[in-house]
Amino acid sequence: MSIDPRIMKSLLQLQFLPSLDLNGNDNVLSAASGTDGSSMFDSLLQQYMAGGSGNDPALDDPAAYSGLLSLGGMNALAPMLGQMEAQPADIAGSGSADYDALIQQAAAKYGIDPTLIKAVIHTESSYNPSAESSAGAKGLMQLMDGTARSLGVTDSFDPQQNIEGGTKFLAYLLDKYGGNEQAALAAYNAGPGRVDRAGIQTNDDFQALMDRLPEETRQYVSKVLNAQTGFLA
Repeated sequence: MSIDPRIMKSLLQLQFLPSLDLNGNDNVLSAASGTDGSSMFDSLLQQYMAGGSGNDPALDDPAAYSGLLSLGGMNALAPMLGQMEAQPADIAGSGSADYDALIQQAAAKYGIDPTLIKAVIHTESSYNPSAESSAGAKGLMQLMDGTARSLGVTDSFDPQQNIEGGTKFLAYLLDKYGGNEQAALAAYNAGPGRVDRAGIQTNDDFQALMDRLPEETRQYVSKVLNAQTGFLA
């Protein structure tokens, strides 16, 4: 059965609602419960699995029940739901297939696990070859102009050049940090100079000294490794 991700996300959100009210108190939301005591989640799930009753607009139009999801507790659940959307199971279905040949070619040339390249691209640009950050990083692997020039990249928006250059840079960092992926990824994000000044050379160093790096870099390393797990699945 083909599952509409909007409906399934909303069903999962509803599943969390019963234990929260508008004040964060621990009781059941009347708007999310049926008259017989069954939860709206159970009702919607049963009808959806049956193909929809045709009488409940919540199943025919996901927007019709979106108002329910704004009820108490959703602000507190937002970080959890954001993480749910980025789970590894969803990552492997991203745009990586469009660039598989280029990724495999670069991975073989520089001796890097292709899933790591895919994870970096996923985290850096979500596979958008036209991506450009406010700092000026460009393309799939978000190369700064100076870095791109040093890598022989003349057009960072060209997928072939960007993947080639980004993988070359990643290979250099993995070699510099003795194959320690966490240290190399931190340097990819924050720059090797900053990582060196923090005293980080290995994964153990990263774990012990990560507070010397920006929060963005710490999160970046975690996101890439999580994404790689998805591509390995």
